[in-house]
Amino acid sequence: MVKRLTTDALLLAIALVMFVFEAQLPPIVPVPGVKLGLANIITVYAFFVLTPQDAFLILVCRIFLGSVFSGQLMTFFFSFAGGMLCFLSLLCIKPALTSDQIWVASVISAIFHNIGQIIMAIIIFSSPAMMAYLPVLIFSGTIAGLLTGLSAQVIINRLNHKKTNL
Repeated sequence: MVKRLTTDALLLAIALVMFVFEAQLPPIVPVPGVKLGLANIITVYAFFVLTPQDAFLILVCRIFLGSVFSGQLMTFFFSFAGGMLCFLSLLCIKPALTSDQIWVASVISAIFHNIGQIIMAIIIFSSPAMMAYLPVLIFSGTIAGLLTGLSAQVIINRLNHKKTNL
């Protein structure tokens, strides 16, 4: 129990550092909501290496603490909606994937994350016009999901390789 809690806390700390680091970078493109999502590397890693419960705990804590650290409460609502759809999509597709297809899960979950953000934007702003952002967010989410997924897959494969060589 202590090892599990310590592992979750360390991964949460790493995810928060990545979140804060990314928040300091200038925007990649001048479209609201488009970012790399570096902290999602940790979410994907946790989902495939630990239990779904651990990944969920790390995700929810990162979303809450990230919005507190950024000082923007609105960030919480968008991130939470996206994070929940992302997590649900991971739960649904994980059984169909091999360990060499983690990047696929990341791309799909990134798309669902963006869909969750758009749904929340429509609710908050009472404007279906927010759907106009969806193609841009899906395109950028696909690229970001691919990068974070490949990163998580490389980390998982390298750590598994080191375990087998010990």
